Amino acid sequence: MKVFLSLIGIGFICLAIFLCSGRGQNATANNDDFLRIHIVANSNSSFDKDLKYKVKDVVVDFLIPKLADAQTKDEAVLVVLQNLDEIEEVTTQTLKESGANYGCKISVMKENMPLRAYDDLVLEEGIYECLKIELGQAKGNNWWCVVFPAVCFLSSENSQNYVYISKIWEIINSVTR
Repeated sequence: MKVFLSLIGIGFICLAIFLCSGRGQNATANNDDFLRIHIVANSNSSFDKDLKYKVKDVVVDFLIPKLADAQTKDEAVLVVLQNLDEIEEVTTQTLKESGANYGCKISVMKENMPLRAYDDLVLEEGIYECLKIELGQAKGNNWWCVVFPAVCFLSSENSQNYVYISKIWEIINSVTR
């Protein structure tokens, strides 16, 4: 009997996760639940735009293993804050290796972000906490994604290819499929 009740309890939990995940409809999320990343290119030259994506790749690759176990946005912010020097180091190294003659400014801040849809997840326009990386004069186009829970675009800003890189998203997706 206990096993049967446990299975019913697990079933209700799975149903709640399914309904809360917004499968089959767009789920609008609370701004306070997300940590975003925002990278601003030095300019809109081809060199600077390409370099923005190189920096994105290096920073996302650096952050993936560090944030994989974060269970809350606050934990993710703490991880990012504890690694700001290393994030700046990998960014600066990428700029130097690419021949850029400018540096970067890296901070964690609250910033107004536009509406953005990731499959069934809709992030409304509003104020989000973000890891902001400004390259050089930061007068070019920008790129952003969600660091926590990790929903990052894999290539250009117009790409619809993204990957979930957190354990929370893995669990939600495994239950809702």
